[in-house]
Amino acid sequence: MSRTLITLATFLVISVMVLAGVLINGATARAEQDAKRSVGAEVNLDMDMSQMTQAAQMQAPSIETATVDEIGSLPQVQKYTYSMWDRAILTGKNKLVDGVPKGPMDDTPGATMGMGVLDSSLLPDFRSGKSTLLSGAHITAADKDKKQLLIEERLAKQNGLKVGDKITLTGNDEKTTGEFTIGGIYRDPRPTTDPDPEYHISPANMLYATVGGLSALDSESNGPRKVSKATFLLNDADAQDAFKSEAKQLAGKALTGFKLDANDKAVQQMTGPLKSIRSTATVAMWLMGLAGAAVLALLVNLAVKQRRTEYGVLLAMGEKKSKLIAQQILEILVVAAIAIGVSSLFAPQLTQSAGQALLAREASAAAEKLGSWKPPAPGSTGLDQGIDPNDRPVGNADLISKITVALNPSDVAAVGGIGLGIGLLATAIPAASVLRLSPRTILTKGK
Repeated sequence: MSRTLITLATFLVISVMVLAGVLINGATARAEQDAKRSVGAEVNLDMDMSQMTQAAQMQAPSIETATVDEIGSLPQVQKYTYSMWDRAILTGKNKLVDGVPKGPMDDTPGATMGMGVLDSSLLPDFRSGKSTLLSGAHITAADKDKKQLLIEERLAKQNGLKVGDKITLTGNDEKTTGEFTIGGIYRDPRPTTDPDPEYHISPANMLYATVGGLSALDSESNGPRKVSKATFLLNDADAQDAFKSEAKQLAGKALTGFKLDANDKAVQQMTGPLKSIRSTATVAMWLMGLAGAAVLALLVNLAVKQRRTEYGVLLAMGEKKSKLIAQQILEILVVAAIAIGVSSLFAPQLTQSAGQALLAREASAAAEKLGSWKPPAPGSTGLDQGIDPNDRPVGNADLISKITVALNPSDVAAVGGIGLGIGLLATAIPAASVLRLSPRTILTKGK
């Protein structure tokens, strides 16, 4: 009886650990899939730095908007936008908001960054809710040939501007001017003194313009309109591969220097802590399974030695050795079934608590590492300072710090399969000793 209880306790510990590993793997897999679906429906067309490095290309690539429009008309695309940027100078009585240390654009009073977009509602900060539209309307594809702007509320407040007012901008050549209508006012939560890491301007001074309006300020723009970035919002995240394939076939050589990226870096950043606890749980599960099999093998082997006389009598009466082995296996499987059943009652709650605590620790460590990254100084790549631009945290890709453990029939089946394997492995060595039993030797010599 005591031996059976020890075997049951051993199998119960094994079942709890193995079931915990299966549950954590399932919970993290679901969380990863949710993360992929949340960002995977967005495919970005951006510069491919590896291509540019291999080709020793120094100039940033550009693509005609007509080609982007053709890609945007593919059946997998729900919405799309593209963007371009250039220096824009605020002229007349209107002034920029002060607060950021001088940067490359400060040689010219009123100079700031203008970003031309097809659809401002698809910009990452607006999609995530980080930036919000306070009044007016977003720039849309219907406005692309108009001269229309979105300005930040601090710039609007300083100059007493509202939706419908007009302001004059001068292009990078400091000669070409254009009159723009304020179509909307938005709010960026970043402090005025916190410079944009890419353009080194105050977030209060960022201007979003229609692509046609911003292009009109470039006196050197001849020929088809070109852009450097595009974003495609797909109807279904699972349509990424089909979309990429058709886009490459449609655009051909126009995509040279570009890559279609399904924001994998964002997914990797979000799911980093999940992968860490998944690997830990998997290693612990297999170690416990193997160790448990070894312990059970010793227990079964001990049982065989204790029951040698019983086996000798049974064999002398004509009992087959295969039947004795089957009896051992059946005993182990019954104990395993009871252990798995009991473990399934409380393992999910224990796994939820332990898994959540482990994930919170990993997420905190990952967040600390991401928070320690500092952008290089304006005009510097940062490589000479040991700063890798690829380590820059992805915006709007918050680390996953919560999982939900759920017990499914497939999980119990998986643990049952593993338990069956452990049980068979545990009886393999004792079974070999049963095959070597000789009833005459046992009954005459007790061995």
